[in-house]
Amino acid sequence: MEITVLDRIILLVTGIVALYLVYSFYNEYNTFKTGKRYNLWYIAAFAVLFIAGLLTALFGFNVLAFAFIKIVATIIPFGIALGLVGEFYPKYYRHYLIFLIIGFILISLATTGVLQTRAVYPVFHAITGLTIFFLPVLATRTKLAPVKFIWVGVGGALIGVGGLALASLGFGQPLFGIFTNELVFTILTPILLLMSVSFAMGFDKGLNINKIRFL
Repeated sequence: MEITVLDRIILLVTGIVALYLVYSFYNEYNTFKTGKRYNLWYIAAFAVLFIAGLLTALFGFNVLAFAFIKIVATIIPFGIALGLVGEFYPKYYRHYLIFLIIGFILISLATTGVLQTRAVYPVFHAITGLTIFFLPVLATRTKLAPVKFIWVGVGGALIGVGGLALASLGFGQPLFGIFTNELVFTILTPILLLMSVSFAMGFDKGLNINKIRFL
């Protein structure tokens, strides 16, 4: 499916929001260092979102067919989920990290055709999506984060849908009977924009975004 001018504009706006978050998290990490080490996962996730959005805007949806892009794009949900676990529930961080490393390896093997199964895509995208959805809810209910942080959970719901949509490309048949290629390309760019804006709104209160220091 050909990428439209509107899609390119949406992707560029998404990239700007992602870059904004990268600088915000870097500024906070640069200020607190060890205390904010989990910010490195957020930085990695939104940096990949920025690069992926830019490449898609420049070269069209065809870039999403490359195995390397599919593998690297996994860093987006994995990085955000790891950042949240490291920030709010650090005692579970090491176990969750090991679990996602295994998931990343399995997804890489499945994407390159070494592992003949597609089940790893919905499983790990669903788990990371649910993590990003529920942890902000728990964090706000237990007063570990401001109420506005619930927007990160909204971003988690959207990233879960977007991840499943992307994973369905190349399956040969629609995932769950609904994610046709046409539907995926129609909803993909709006989902990415809404997701990035939701994350920006949710993370905003916890970041010194008005004090960003540019290198």
